[in-house]
Amino acid sequence: MFDETLLISELEFKAVRSSGSGGQHVNKVSSKVVLNFNLADSQVFSEEQKELLLVNLKNRLTASDLLILQCDDSRSQHKNKEIVIKRFLEIINEGLKVAKKRKPTKVPKAVKLKRLSKKRQQSDKKANRKPPEIT
Repeated sequence: MFDETLLISELEFKAVRSSGSGGQHVNKVSSKVVLNFNLADSQVFSEEQKELLLVNLKNRLTASDLLILQCDDSRSQHKNKEIVIKRFLEIINEGLKVAKKRKPTKVPKAVKLKRLSKKRQQSDKKANRKPPEIT
């Protein structure tokens, strides 16, 4: 399908300071990892695969076809890098899946008849609740 090691070599990583509380240590250490992947410049994928990824990942890509992921789950920069690479590969694998073509189906005749008979029963039940008409 594609070469994972070559794909990982195309990724750009940047380590930044994590947000949130954490005292003095969080202000000194850059443990959050930000991953950037430029889909348009990628040499790993064919043009068909790029088109498929553009369609399937359109909500995740920026206007310039850049995929940005970040991870600050762990206090270790190396662990965060592993996590973000794992997430990235999962996203790419999901994006390369081709959706199955939907086969249109008809509602079976028995189901239609059952619905109409239930409707008639409900109508009769409600009609029987009314007082009889005296003429």
